[in-house]
Amino acid sequence: MIQRRDHRIPLALSDRDLIEAALSKHRGTPFSIASQQAIGGGCINDAYRLRGDDGQTYFVKANSPSFLPAFQTEAQALAELAATQTVRVPHVVAALAGDSQAYLILEYIETRPSHSGDWQSLGRQLAQLHRIEQSFFGWTHDNHIGATPQANPRTDSWPEFFRLHRLERQLSLCASRGYNLPQSDALLAALPSFFENHQPSPSLLHGDLWSGNVSFASDGSPFLYDPASYYGDREADLAFTEFFGGFPASFYQAYREALPLDSGYERRKILYNLYHCLNHLYLFGASYAHQAEQMARQLLSR
Repeated sequence: MIQRRDHRIPLALSDRDLIEAALSKHRGTPFSIASQQAIGGGCINDAYRLRGDDGQTYFVKANSPSFLPAFQTEAQALAELAATQTVRVPHVVAALAGDSQAYLILEYIETRPSHSGDWQSLGRQLAQLHRIEQSFFGWTHDNHIGATPQANPRTDSWPEFFRLHRLERQLSLCASRGYNLPQSDALLAALPSFFENHQPSPSLLHGDLWSGNVSFASDGSPFLYDPASYYGDREADLAFTEFFGGFPASFYQAYREALPLDSGYERRKILYNLYHCLNHLYLFGASYAHQAEQMARQLLSR
């Protein structure tokens, strides 16, 4: 997501006690918050860096108590990504709800600006992640893409999964807010043509892979966060890296060398990114309508 909230809500005193207790349990030693700093948390959540009396720091995302299920599924995705030992993600401390807000407490990773070699490492590591496969498309739980619920029922067919639980779902959500994509019927009818020579395996995806969800640790190693994971076509992950201007060329070169793409990707990436464009239209309004219509026209003109 590319917008940010201006309002920052201080941690309630009662919730501070809850967070300190969770961190103390995680560490096995007492933890007391010495300072908190509001930092960029994106358009959905508030975010803080907490520093303890011993100098140890943690990252905390906060939202309304009703957002706890989203934090819980995000924590599950981070744990599943971490278990692959491919690309680094922050360690999860806890997902919990207090009197006034829900919280996701994570490891805080110090960062530095990236270099070309860092992006090459990310390309190779993402290819390794995408080699982690499942016997079905979907996931063990529904989750969220930004603040939007995302359905992940177990499905044998990728075209069926993408049509029902990605494209049609977003079209329906946009329609509920008064926007109907003019080309939607024609696009849905043409959908099988995108998969005539493409039969992807169910790869473990980050699910929300744009530059705002990538950073590099102080040693240059890449790490990812804010996942919306499920098992799907690996091209869907790669496509979204290009939606907001793309990653450096060294990333794509390293990825393709490690795991080449099928022919037709240049067309399918527009289809996969239409899902995200429609989600931004649903969340942020009509400024994305023209882009969604343009993408649909591109898809139907080929």
